[in-house]
This record gives sequence, structure tokens and C-alpha cells, in this order.
Amino acid sequence: MRMLRKQFSVFLLFPGLLLSGCGSVPANQARMAGGVAPSVDLTGSWELDYGKSDNTQQRLDVLVRELRSEMERRNQSGMGQGPVGSGLVISGSGVNSGSSVMGLVRFTDLITQTPLLEIEQDQQHIRIRREDDADLLCEFFAAESEVIETPFGSQWCGWREHQLVFRLALPGGLRIQHIMTAGQNGQKLNVATTVLTDQVTQAFTLNRVYNRFVPGASGFHCEMTLTRGRVCSTRSL
Repeated sequence: MRMLRKQFSVFLLFPGLLLSGCGSVPANQARMAGGVAPSVDLTGSWELDYGKSDNTQQRLDVLVRELRSEMERRNQSGMGQGPVGSGLVISGSGVNSGSSVMGLVRFTDLITQTPLLEIEQDQQHIRIRREDDADLLCEFFAAESEVIETPFGSQWCGWREHQLVFRLALPGGLRIQHIMTAGQNGQKLNVATTVLTDQVTQAFTLNRVYNRFVPGASGFHCEMTLTRGRVCSTRSL
């Protein structure tokens, strides 16, 4: 499943771009600024809340409106390359083309489908285990903040006040950022994933909301399917 996701991502968005490890931070490869983490404890099990998370189609509609407004402004100022296209196609080919926009959106949706998170955290590191995807790992080093260069691009992670941030810059102008924010009562976790590419002039962000749960408890489990949409059932988690 993990390999299929990576291969599909490459084919869909950037043919020829090696994305092995995309969206993940390999062990011992990312360093966190400061030796003491803020008083935010993300430890525990988290399940995706489909009802509270962003609707991908609605976010796509917003992106298309923003791109059309941007092109209209450029046309009015004499910087545009032609009239605004009909439907999804913003321009015929290249930057902001329909295929580029859809590729960006589908890729972002693909890497944010993780239904379950298992987070381990202490004073030295934080590890986020993602079902059907690679782990995210950040280690704490006193007074150090580094951008780590790897064969796949540059990586960085760290605390931005109360938010945990992972950033990945890949060849070909692809940049991915995950921002994790815990709710005030510690029972909800918002993961905002933003993807930016040289092929689209606006970044695309999807927010996924997770609820803390106790493994083994009974409750509803939901998943998204291609044929039936959102399907929920009662089971032992």
C-alpha cells in the first residue's frame, strides 16, 4: 500500500521525480530547535474525524476561484497570457493548467488519507506513526536548528510556539509542510498539510482533524472508498 501510494504520487504529479520517502522524516535526519519542548503533549492514539476535516472538493473550488481571480488581475494589468479559461482549465498548458491543478489537489489528498496516528513523545524526540504511511520523526537537540540535506531534498522540523512543524523541500519545486496543532482540551489534533509546486501559483492546504481515542474501545470507524464514498461501521478499534 505504501509503495503504491508513492508510485501513484509520482505518476500523477511529477513524472520522473523520485519521491521515495515523501512526506516522511527519516530517523536521525531532522533536528528540532531548542532542547526543551513546549508544554504540548501529543502522546496517544488519534483517529481521523471525517466530519470535521476539510472537504477536498470544496477546497478545490476555493483554489480554482483564487487562481481565476489572480489571472483576472494579471490580465487587467497587462501581465496575463490570455483570457481566463472555462471550467477547471486556468490556462491551456503549463503553469496553472487543469492537469497541474488537479495533480496538486489529488497529491495533497493522497498524502493526507492516514486514518490513524500513534504518537510517542518525550524530551528527546517525537515520533508520529501513520497508518499506511511512513513515520514522521523529530529529535531534540539543545540550541540546534538545522536543515538536513538528503538525496530526496531538504528537511526540517521544529516547534513554532505550540505547533509542531515538519517541512520537506524536494527537487522540481515540490514543497510539503505539516503543521500539527492540539486543541485546548487535548482531545483534538489538527494536521494542516500544505503542498506547493512550481506548476501552480497558489499553495493548496487540507486540514485533517483527529480525535484522541483509547485503543480497544468500541465505537464507529469510518473510511473513504472510491465506489461508496464515506462508509462507517461499528467495530472494536
